[in-house]
Amino acid sequence: MTTLQITNLSHDGRGVGRDESGKTVFIDGVLPGEIVTYTLTSKKRRYNDAQVAEIISPAAEREVPKCAHFLSCGGCSQQHIQHAVQIKAKQQSLVEQLKHFGKVEPQRLLPPLLGPIWGYRNKARLGVKFVIKKGKVLVGFREKHKSYLADIASCEVLHPVIGSLITQLKVMIQSLAAYQHIAQLEVAVGDDKLAVIFRNLQALNTADQQILQQFAQQHNFDLYLQPQGVDSISKLWPEDNVQRLYYKLPDFNLQFAFHPTDFTQINPMLNQAMVRQALELMQLNTDDSVLDLFCGLGNFTLPIATKVAAVTGVEGSTTMVERAYENAKLNNITNVSFYAADLSKDQASELWAQNSYNKILIDPPRSGAAEVLPLVASFRPEMILYVSCNPATLARDSGILCHEYGYKLAASGIMDMFPHTMHVEAMALFIKG
Repeated sequence: MTTLQITNLSHDGRGVGRDESGKTVFIDGVLPGEIVTYTLTSKKRRYNDAQVAEIISPAAEREVPKCAHFLSCGGCSQQHIQHAVQIKAKQQSLVEQLKHFGKVEPQRLLPPLLGPIWGYRNKARLGVKFVIKKGKVLVGFREKHKSYLADIASCEVLHPVIGSLITQLKVMIQSLAAYQHIAQLEVAVGDDKLAVIFRNLQALNTADQQILQQFAQQHNFDLYLQPQGVDSISKLWPEDNVQRLYYKLPDFNLQFAFHPTDFTQINPMLNQAMVRQALELMQLNTDDSVLDLFCGLGNFTLPIATKVAAVTGVEGSTTMVERAYENAKLNNITNVSFYAADLSKDQASELWAQNSYNKILIDPPRSGAAEVLPLVASFRPEMILYVSCNPATLARDSGILCHEYGYKLAASGIMDMFPHTMHVEAMALFIKG
């Protein structure tokens, strides 16, 4: 058995060491400073993948994983690390990427935004597959670094209702005549109920529909079928044709309606903290005119509207713009305007771009907001708040804002939206220099 000293962690949470020949070895479930024995699982030209056999000298930061499936399931990568150490590593990663990719450092490091670390995940796509060699249906996430589904019985990070239901789901699906033709479950949880969309690759007969309906009724969730693309999704139970879930932002006395397929933040408690911090940093008042880019269904826009004279939200999806207006109406908010626009393209001639804005919020996808930054800078806002799901593109865009457009990175910090994973969300405040 080969011995290895672990020196650091890779971006995906694997331990990294070098063997006697100097070749890099990646191992799951180990920590920097640990001495381990391992067996190789695959050999590449520049590195090897390995599986830990024994931890000879465990690190002080080691934690016993709560989930029995941690070593096989790819849903989490850091359950073996004390949560406080996870947070410190994520904050350090943010600072390093800002410095490396953006050549900037925040004047102030915000305290990490924290929330629940178990049962926090209110949205997920779970694979479904009948595995002939195992003779059973599997439901869950993929194995670590593999395309196969992990064989799990429960999940500690999913909302408890769905996380504890995986075994029963597997048994129920296997009882269907079409058990080999269910490919995916999309789960969405609101404050009061949850919805599950079954991706069925062939039409279900009456008996199968009845089994699904009885299961949904027994476990009190809304049941949808998706035989083809997203447009084919239809609600099977209850037969009320009400295709909405709801979540609240109690700090602002707001309620949001969303379809189970709509983008919403997966961690509701962290989302509340995130919106609260964003508005505190923006120091909003009734004289402000605010632009919210990549606004989605209005998660930031409507809280901002409770504080300012007017706010404009811009989003790439027409469906989400419709949902944003729906939520404005639901909350009796009238000082908002929403527009659908592709923010990766020049929007300077659009109607909403003819207005003036003194404060701007940006919440882009993982690819970042580089394409829209020239337009943002043209408004000469006194303040830009950037909410990011990818520190690398946040760092790149921070460099653009600071070095090309004269802003200062006044504050930045992480948000622990995905505990026990390497995923880092962050917030950054830019002030005109």
